[in-house]
Amino acid sequence: MIRSYLFVPGDDHRKLDRSTTSPADALIYDLEDAVGPDRKEAARIIVRDHIRARSAGGHFKVVRVNSFATGLTAGDLAVAMQAAPDAILLPKCEGQGEIDRLGDMLEVMEAREGIEAGKTKIMALVTETASAVLTASSVRLAHPRLMALTWGGEDLSADVGAMAKYGPDGTLDDTFRYARAVCLLAASAAGVTPLDTVYPDFRDAAGFEAECVTAKRMGFLAKAAIHPSQVEIINRVFSPSPQELEWARKVVAAFAASPNSGVTQMDGKMLDKPHLRLAQRLLGTEA
Repeated sequence: MIRSYLFVPGDDHRKLDRSTTSPADALIYDLEDAVGPDRKEAARIIVRDHIRARSAGGHFKVVRVNSFATGLTAGDLAVAMQAAPDAILLPKCEGQGEIDRLGDMLEVMEAREGIEAGKTKIMALVTETASAVLTASSVRLAHPRLMALTWGGEDLSADVGAMAKYGPDGTLDDTFRYARAVCLLAASAAGVTPLDTVYPDFRDAAGFEAECVTAKRMGFLAKAAIHPSQVEIINRVFSPSPQELEWARKVVAAFAASPNSGVTQMDGKMLDKPHLRLAQRLLGTEA
């Protein structure tokens, strides 16, 4: 189970080297926001060579390319796919058409590089513009390669003219709470992992942990980190507790004892299929 995704700037050799010892389950090599316009081409090569040098085992490797609107996506893929990353993260995704377009490009790139067809997965940022949020809330996204949907508030802030994402009490304003909920619902409808976004103030460990707890309670299965210090908190919060695992095993056993029934009971409470799916998710046995 992938709980934690650590963003790493694609042109920073020092941070790339440090990331190799991170306890994060996955690394997101960033060719987009973390890289200046004059460093885009260099970052592609740096990331390619870094992944190639560490191709065996280790972290799940994701490359965040630049959005289709920039005209840089094809160039990013042409270089990054030479290292056969595990997944591509598409930012500022405006809907199904862009996911299909990326899927078609990956099919060609895999054939060119001798990569097993369909191996490269797709992750998508689906809330970075107002139109993208509305699209994700009304259209069920689907693709054989799609493995996760995530959301972000910084670009959405700029798109809607918001001065900040958080109110004076430290909670997300309604626009961004809605975007977060849309991401969760869209991922659930698509049958893929809902991935919660980064928390920018890496010095606020207490605030970050509280946000992780809220995300897990909502139904998110993983969270992105913008700083290495956040990874341990993510891994701890998003790992099932002994109590959760015990409950999940008891639920699975209860349904196994009544295989032909859609409902059962445990400890005086009625259980139905959603409880079973949640239990299987906690145990990592969900179909």
